[in-house]
Amino acid sequence: MRLGAMLPTTVHLLRHGEVHNPAGVLYGRLPGYRLSERGEAMARTVADHLAGVDGGERHDVTLVVASPLERAQQTAGPLADAFGLEVGTDERLLEAENAFQGLTFGVGDGSLRHPRHWPLLRNPFRPSWGEPYRQQADRMLSAVDSARVRARGHEAVLVSHQLPVWIARLAAEGRPLWHDPRRRQCSLASLTSFRFEDDTLVGIRYSEPAAALLPGANPVPGA
Repeated sequence: MRLGAMLPTTVHLLRHGEVHNPAGVLYGRLPGYRLSERGEAMARTVADHLAGVDGGERHDVTLVVASPLERAQQTAGPLADAFGLEVGTDERLLEAENAFQGLTFGVGDGSLRHPRHWPLLRNPFRPSWGEPYRQQADRMLSAVDSARVRARGHEAVLVSHQLPVWIARLAAEGRPLWHDPRRRQCSLASLTSFRFEDDTLVGIRYSEPAAALLPGANPVPGA
């Protein structure tokens, strides 16, 4: 590297693959929710993409860290194997807390139909039904910063969940954290890649290496 050149580092936020969830509940932080067969295929596809097995460029991944939840650990496994790494665990990458965890979520026969749940919806800007957006942003960006330091000059992959990944992106881009969940750009097994030069964030790129495996219908929001 020439004298005075910036040192590039990339931290990829990878959303886990599809989960086996036949009951259609908002599973949140509940244990026992594993990847479906398609979710496992998504994890392998992302690993192949980053490792260059699909014919593309091999990425310089030196760090793989995942949320402690099973679906995130499973998604990280093939990636760590592809680069000869161990999967680290970081609780800052956890799914957001949610009072509707374990329930179906919707207006028809879902939790929103019951008046006892209505007080939880009093402040969508916080949000009042779960972990505050600002708190999610702070812990996720802290995890990104730690990964940037550890993988300095290389690439890191952090496996997390839809809402925390999206909130981290909104915060990093200086956008309001309150949003319409239907407008999140964070599909299953997608990569939201933070690019740094030295310690400065210079860009965020979104990609879907497993796009061909995405189901026709969207999964449960916040999965």
